Amino acid sequence: MDENEITLRIKKIFSYAKNTDIILLMNTGTADPNFLYVTGLKSGLFEYSYLILEKNKATLFTSSLEYETAVESLPKAVEVVLMDMKGEFRSKVSSILKDKIIGINEFFLPVGLYNLLKKRYSIKETTDVSQALEKARLIKDEVEISYIKKAVSITKWAMLMIQKEFKLDITEAELAAKFDNLSATLGSSAPSFQTIVCFGKNAALPHHFPDNTKLKKGDMILIDAGAKVNNYCSDMTRTFIFDAKNNSEDYKAKERMIKIVKEAQVKAIRAIKVGAKGSTIHNIAADYINTADDGYYKDKFTHALGHSIGIEVHDGPGFSPGLTQLLKSNMIITVEPGIYIPGFGGARIEDDIIITKNGAEVL
Repeated sequence: MDENEITLRIKKIFSYAKNTDIILLMNTGTADPNFLYVTGLKSGLFEYSYLILEKNKATLFTSSLEYETAVESLPKAVEVVLMDMKGEFRSKVSSILKDKIIGINEFFLPVGLYNLLKKRYSIKETTDVSQALEKARLIKDEVEISYIKKAVSITKWAMLMIQKEFKLDITEAELAAKFDNLSATLGSSAPSFQTIVCFGKNAALPHHFPDNTKLKKGDMILIDAGAKVNNYCSDMTRTFIFDAKNNSEDYKAKERMIKIVKEAQVKAIRAIKVGAKGSTIHNIAADYINTADDGYYKDKFTHALGHSIGIEVHDGPGFSPGLTQLLKSNMIITVEPGIYIPGFGGARIEDDIIITKNGAEVL
């Protein structure tokens, strides 16, 4: 990212973080997603690094392991300071934090590290800015949108290509590995999350992890996967029926289930518009599934219709029964209705959409 983009993101965060002088983001063994949101860094671990945000600047304190990466990658809007073994950096941190109201991401930072920071730097007053950070990330800018679109494109192509690998007795784990390899070949830096592959009755488990279950004729195949491009995620699900007899009752039941799910998704997407409530969109899909075929699938849709995606695959609210959040332009949210029948199987279809002034655009 360039200097202007970083500055705009910092201003955006502070617009939601009222009565906060400084925001302190501290990484653990993994990077706080908000650290990546502000810096745009695509390389390096930055373990236990500090990113201090002031309203007009940012300062990154990092170790010698990442110092050169940061200096080469970041614009002048971010000052990079070496966390030296002598501890001299601590006096600089203290001088920045002294007598300020410090915003902390309490959603990410473990209690032990939070207490250590307060003691080490004699921090007197803190405030939780986790909601401000979430709100800032909920509306995507053009750079974020371009990255997510690329990630979605990778996953779409992988979903098409993986169908050539549907073979009798392949295991869920083997197919998941092939999917991840396809995504990497197409340009994904990593999966957005552990790829979900479900065969047969395992498809009734929305978050089943792939195991050694073998593919059999007539099985449903549910694949839920995502790619990453420059830290940004996609999330997509498709459901297939493997080598089934098209005139069998079993096939017809599975095909019908998939059809109902797709129709529920289409109805929900058509209703998406700026100013609508997320709960309203969820209920459109849920009501359709609950009443389809004289209520045969009632209560078989067991999760929220969708969630925001971005730096994290679950990047904030989306479409759920209790959500009062109003939809705004440039939110990117999944739409993923499903039907799950224990002992039989399940179907889910998921796409990523961006909300525009004209409704929803499927990415």
